[in-house]
Amino acid sequence: MLHFSSVAYTYPHAPTPAVRDITFSLRPGEALLCTGRSGCGKSTLARLANGLAPHYLGGGMEGEVRTVGQNTRQSAPAQLAREAGTLFQDPESQFFALNVEDELGVALRWRGWEDAAVREAVSESAALLGIEDLLERPIFGLSEGQKQKTALAALLAAQPKLLVLDEPSANLDPESTAELARILLRLKEKGISLFIADHRLGWLSAVADRVLVLDAGRIAAEGPFALLRDAELRRRHGLRAPEVHDPRPVLPEAGEGDEAFFCCHELNFAYPKGKNIFTQAHFAFAPGRVTALLGENGVGKTTLARLLTGLERPQGGRVLAGGRVVKPRRLPRHAQVVLQNAGHQLRMHSARAELEDALPEGLAPGERRRDALAHLERYALQGLAERHPQSLSGGEKQRLAVACATVRKPRMLILDEPTSGLDGENMRRMADSMQQAARDGACLLVITHDLELMELACADKITLPS
Repeated sequence: MLHFSSVAYTYPHAPTPAVRDITFSLRPGEALLCTGRSGCGKSTLARLANGLAPHYLGGGMEGEVRTVGQNTRQSAPAQLAREAGTLFQDPESQFFALNVEDELGVALRWRGWEDAAVREAVSESAALLGIEDLLERPIFGLSEGQKQKTALAALLAAQPKLLVLDEPSANLDPESTAELARILLRLKEKGISLFIADHRLGWLSAVADRVLVLDAGRIAAEGPFALLRDAELRRRHGLRAPEVHDPRPVLPEAGEGDEAFFCCHELNFAYPKGKNIFTQAHFAFAPGRVTALLGENGVGKTTLARLLTGLERPQGGRVLAGGRVVKPRRLPRHAQVVLQNAGHQLRMHSARAELEDALPEGLAPGERRRDALAHLERYALQGLAERHPQSLSGGEKQRLAVACATVRKPRMLILDEPTSGLDGENMRRMADSMQQAARDGACLLVITHDLELMELACADKITLPS
């Protein structure tokens, strides 16, 4: 279904290949997990498999890639997509329609399917992903996890023979991730082949038949899933754990005490023509603590972050900082948020310029540059100082946005899925940075489905009801 033979690929204007000497094959009904440090080449292999590299991205390619029997040099991405569906790391980038039902059927209508066949395929794929109740919802009103499920359902409606999945678990809660694993097992039974690029490993223990570990664009290790239980191999290649403990049952619920600095009382909020998200809700956050905000996809976690930082206005209630009521437009003076799609918050011409812009006023130019480079090094971004932020990988954008937020030293810092695209090494670095910000006196609220991060960094939890 997928065959790489001595493949090397270099992006336009890049001095060295992103991947080289890549050879492997994927049989019908087989699942291959590709993992490694951020930037190791996983997403590049996905782009080579679906033909975006080199057809759309340009650059130089050596060797041969065959996708469902087609030579990708000779077949355009649109032709390859008839047999091989791709779930991108950012699902928004592949949407064409404005509501969920239309998105699930748009590719089928483009291929000339009859209306009845489209309706049947859309209904089946929506049921498989458990999103029947979302069919009439607008795409861009969905949570990130709901977008991920919608994009995957649209692929499955087209009945592909191969699925290329880039970080498919990044936006999903643990229960949805476990359900995705069960769905992938059913797809394998139908003979569908799976190429899965992911940092999170534990959920794939029963799914992956083989594992490729990439390092600096080369295959560093290959074998069964069991090879990931080698602690030295994981340390050497910056990998996450192959088995993950769930800390949620033992994390205490955050209480409202005298030490709370940032609070909201009697909070009411509903989106236009939508259900109530919060009714008379109360939340309190104490300095020096990292609190996990938990709940299923779509229950209002990101909405709460937007309310606490003034990006949304509540229909009732009040937010207090240091015991004083703060108007929504003044909340950014006290609270900073890094949203899940961090690229939307990056606007300068280089990573270094992003940090320099975030530093407080009054610094001399030389001092500003030195401090910016020091913070880039703290987040392992020093080699990317002059890169344009929008050219960075998803995980690199995430780390840069968090660095910019922490350098402002807010009293309240909210991070929305800060480890969604991070390898094990950078996940641990992020946990350390969060704990340091808490030790410096900030209230930290982290919206996360990452069980490893919770275990490393979080002192308590707030669980939103479904």
